[in-house]
Amino acid sequence: MRHAARPGSRRRCGHCFASRPCLERAARPQGGGGGGMLATGTESLLRQAREVGAEELGRFCARVSALLQAEDWGPDALDALRRLFLIVAATKYSRRLEPTCVALLQTTLCSPRCPERLQLLCAAVLREMAPSDSLSLSCDHAQSSRQLGLVASVLLAQGDPQQVRTVGQCVIKVLESRQPEGPSLTYLLPVVSKVTSLAPDALPEEQTKALSKRLGEWLRYASVQQGAAHASGGFFSTPRARQPGPVTEVDGTVATDFFTVLSTGQRFTEDQRLNVQAFSMLRAWLLQGGPARPGAADADDRSELEGSTVSVLSAASAASHLLPPAEWLREKALEYCQRLLEQSGRRALRKADSDLQKACLVEAVLVLDVLCRQDPSFLYRALPCVRALRTRLCGDTACVRALLPIAQFFLHHGEAAAVDADAVCQHLFTRIPSEHFHSPMLAFEFVQFCRDHLVLFGSNLDLLRTSFPNLFKFLAWSSPALTSGFVALLPVLVDAGTAVEMLHLLLDLPSLTAALDLQLRASQAASERPLWDVSVRAPGCLEALRDPQAQGLFQHLLRAKASGTVERLTPLHQLLQPLASCARVLQCAQAVPTLLRAFFAAVTQFASGALASQLALLLLERSDSLFQVEGYEADVHRVLSSQFPALCKLHPPLVVERAKELLEFVGSLGGPRSTGHMLTSVVWAVGEYLSVSWDRRCSAEQISRFFEALEALLFEVTQSRPSAALPKCPPQVITVLMTTLTKLASRSQDLIPRVSLLLSKMRTLAQSPAVGPVHGEDDLGAVRTRATELLNLLKMPSVAQFVLTPSVEVSQPRYHRDCNTALPLALDMVSRLLEREAGLLPGTRPPQHLPLEAVPGRSRALCSSPE
Repeated sequence: MRHAARPGSRRRCGHCFASRPCLERAARPQGGGGGGMLATGTESLLRQAREVGAEELGRFCARVSALLQAEDWGPDALDALRRLFLIVAATKYSRRLEPTCVALLQTTLCSPRCPERLQLLCAAVLREMAPSDSLSLSCDHAQSSRQLGLVASVLLAQGDPQQVRTVGQCVIKVLESRQPEGPSLTYLLPVVSKVTSLAPDALPEEQTKALSKRLGEWLRYASVQQGAAHASGGFFSTPRARQPGPVTEVDGTVATDFFTVLSTGQRFTEDQRLNVQAFSMLRAWLLQGGPARPGAADADDRSELEGSTVSVLSAASAASHLLPPAEWLREKALEYCQRLLEQSGRRALRKADSDLQKACLVEAVLVLDVLCRQDPSFLYRALPCVRALRTRLCGDTACVRALLPIAQFFLHHGEAAAVDADAVCQHLFTRIPSEHFHSPMLAFEFVQFCRDHLVLFGSNLDLLRTSFPNLFKFLAWSSPALTSGFVALLPVLVDAGTAVEMLHLLLDLPSLTAALDLQLRASQAASERPLWDVSVRAPGCLEALRDPQAQGLFQHLLRAKASGTVERLTPLHQLLQPLASCARVLQCAQAVPTLLRAFFAAVTQFASGALASQLALLLLERSDSLFQVEGYEADVHRVLSSQFPALCKLHPPLVVERAKELLEFVGSLGGPRSTGHMLTSVVWAVGEYLSVSWDRRCSAEQISRFFEALEALLFEVTQSRPSAALPKCPPQVITVLMTTLTKLASRSQDLIPRVSLLLSKMRTLAQSPAVGPVHGEDDLGAVRTRATELLNLLKMPSVAQFVLTPSVEVSQPRYHRDCNTALPLALDMVSRLLEREAGLLPGTRPPQHLPLEAVPGRSRALCSSPE
């Protein structure tokens, strides 16, 4: 792009971010590809706009003011306003414009002679500045309804409740005074919809009733004739040729009923546009600014009219002029939605009309749901249409999105209508995720549906919980967009019966993504194929998908319901390894740590001791059985290592109960795996909870076995020389190993000589110049300090046991913060005694001791920190 700034350069052309590139060019994708990503030219323009300083912006405002003051409303003013809008909109904070420029923007907006495009840009700039104290706009300044709509949009953006009410009343008065054939009412209905969303009580009751009446008229009585064509003035132009024809249905037949949003034609009249706008705001008007639910007496008065669907429709039409405006609007809304459901069954000639049919189906069912909730007497009339629609759509994969509002309808009204809502939801949760997991819009709406209707599921949450393998297919395929939704859903989905299986599936989520990708590649009948990553070639994976030996593992991973069983998927990981570099798999792997934190936060609220022990064992087993995605194993280990101590704290006896498995885990570690976060957590948990004070079953024999295993591990990690395949061991692992060995020795005092000798060797090793280049001075200093502290403690075994294995009361957090409590005082006393004892011996120096100023922190590090 000619005027884009070079990297590292702040030079600009012309008059501050000036010359020809404009917003229109910035909004268009550059080149043939791009998808949802910003084009290079657009990113350059946004970067330049964000870099504009206050001084430079002031000069540009002066130029814009000069153009507007001279009423030079040509291309230069249009181009300058586009750039000004980009500058004020490109940052998340508000820009300060010159007061003169703001005043001229308001004057230009309210000028009756200003071109419409310029007014649109003036309103857009003023909205971006909201809230602003320098506005002097008023609805009285507007000369037309189009101008009133722009002024109202600026005033509503300020967020002042009183101004919202003023704007709403002004617009309602204009709507009341204009005829339906007026040329500009379409600019005002969006303003009314925005007012009711910001302040539902902003409109007085009389104005609400009046607008409800008008909305019903626009919905039901719009013209069924197309708009008149403009006379061309040609020789063959005749009055007969210019006569408007009737509107048609989406299948091309002439419309025999009233006009709706699904009616088609070449040109539309004003009341037909109002019809479309009225339907677009109908649900929001009913929910927020429209009529309230009628009393039971009104429903009883009309009960005699509800003998059958035909009699209801005819009676309602005959007596509709006697109804109050709120009831009038409901009657017309019901007729309109029934007409839309009928039109949606027609075969559309164009794809755009087919897509519009699907969208109208969703909105029509949602409006019917609102109508039946506000007035139960409508349920009998709406139920046959919704039942027939559900029967028709169950076999139509193209309209699957409409099944969600239908399920919502039956969840709300199933009991009153004697319909089994559970059966409707069963079909929804069983088939939809398995067959349409690759539809991003459906995935978002499905998750939102689950979140919004948790209360309606009530006692039948088991259906939702047992369907979590199917729901996770949405998550695996579209994890960036759905992660926050599933974080909110996980506390509801997980319970004691599904926790273990769900944790396995969360850890296997990248594998599920790869399997779904493979399934979609192998399917020849998929209606919506995603854009494949062309860098990935998976012919071997496709063959593995058809391998009878792998079929069982694939079926388990792709199951639709919770089975209560788990499978080790390591062979499947190897088959899916070529897909590990897919962008979609990488995205899913990045979301797993967040989901695991949400899972454990929910589980720890209800987990029993048995479940905590089972989950802790699962963490040990799965730490070396993860899908090999770049960075995934390290991220997951970081989360699991923080959750293992939490499970031990929840159920301390699990260290004794799982002693065999913990010994196997520690004994199997060595080399590169000794540097992991999981090892640090497991070793710390052994030192913290392998004690008689936590479990009476703890024996000296168990302590000795753990001591020997950890002693051998410490020897291995300190004696091995680092290499490319064997990275150096971090000091955290070494210090935690030394601390745990000291804790175990304080509980079985026969081990104190061994650990004292070991700590002396570690201190000597840390002072050796041969290991300095390997570990670094800071790391060696940490190891040396910890070894010295532990040696000093072991010189008085009874005090060491008190410090390293405190009682439950002493180990409470307040004892580590309050310098006047027992534990810090004990450490202080030990240090002073050691100093005095060493000072009594001739020719000796006082040994290094615990720094007094760090006693509270040191006690916390020794007793209750895995790091």
